[in-house]
Amino acid sequence: MLDKARAVTAKVARLSRDFAGAHKLAHEAQVREALTRTELTLALTESLAARAELEARLRDQAVAAFRARGAGRLRRHNRLSQMLDRVLARLGWPGQALVIARSGIWHGTGRPLHDLRHMAAYARRGADPAIIPRAPLEQAWYLASNPDLAGLRMSPLAHYLVRGGREGRDPAPLFHAGWYGRENAAELAATSVTPLEHYVRVGAARGLSPHPVFDTAHYLAQAPVLEPGDAPLSHYLRDGWRAGLSPHPLFDPAWYVERAPDAAGQPPLVHYLSKGWKAGLAPHPLFDPRWYLDQHPNVAAAGVEPLTHFLAHGGFEVASPSPWFDLPAYVEARGADLPPNVHPLIDYLRGGAWAVAEARPGFPTAAYVATRPALVRRGITPLEHWARRGGR
Repeated sequence: MLDKARAVTAKVARLSRDFAGAHKLAHEAQVREALTRTELTLALTESLAARAELEARLRDQAVAAFRARGAGRLRRHNRLSQMLDRVLARLGWPGQALVIARSGIWHGTGRPLHDLRHMAAYARRGADPAIIPRAPLEQAWYLASNPDLAGLRMSPLAHYLVRGGREGRDPAPLFHAGWYGRENAAELAATSVTPLEHYVRVGAARGLSPHPVFDTAHYLAQAPVLEPGDAPLSHYLRDGWRAGLSPHPLFDPAWYVERAPDAAGQPPLVHYLSKGWKAGLAPHPLFDPRWYLDQHPNVAAAGVEPLTHFLAHGGFEVASPSPWFDLPAYVEARGADLPPNVHPLIDYLRGGAWAVAEARPGFPTAAYVATRPALVRRGITPLEHWARRGGR
């Protein structure tokens, strides 16, 4: 009986040791698994950060390659030159054709007399909204956006060159004269040319952006095939939008067109700027026009398009773009690592997402990526993915 008890005791002790050993092995396996998951998550976020750095270099290289084509020269449009334009404009269509020729913004053939005849033919038609000049001025839009020009007797392009540009009027929906003028104030002040003339003669070739919602570097990085003398904005309006190219990091054409079926047959960005935002259509998962205007009633009362306001002003004033992105929290998380004069949300989309533990309070970047590795393949930031899923 005693021997049997001893045998049972020994067996129990052995089983206890085996259980303890198994428990230790299981715990060690769990620890190793947790460490492996952590290491994999860190590797994923590091690879995403590296990809963001590579994309930044590609943008810089694309702009540098485009600039290497060379830019034109700016004329000095002093008071005497401006007076000459005003005198010519009063001489009717022949003088207006000369005003256009002097500006250098007509997309001609390089044959001066031939091109001058075309400018004269255009000027002779006056303020007909159906006419499309061979210049980056959208005539019907210019007239509709400036009702005070009803009954205009001169051609709209000549009007812009003589008066409109100095009055701060925009020549087209994708050229923001006020913003472009502020971005290039020193050179415009030194030469006195209109913002549009500056852009056509030198700005486009330098890779400058014509509008807050058209990012030239972002567009060029998508490798559009531009002919000699072609400008990124012109390419987008003619061909790029048809190829699904994005004009800005905060404008996702596929996302937008899905929500705007009537945008078919035209550049999605033009549709958004002309009427999409008024209908509350979002250009990107992280920007909600209606929500933004609700947060900024002064912007809504002024009738200002919200994405343009956010990119030019709101983001730098630490205003959030939507309920999905807490911009003040992101700015605090980035701290001194946020580059100066860089828009915070653009910084997030271009790599900042992988540089912070939590871009939004209670939203850990690493944990979100660990459970959704497909984000690595798609290159979507966590908050953008979360917003696309409606916060699920």
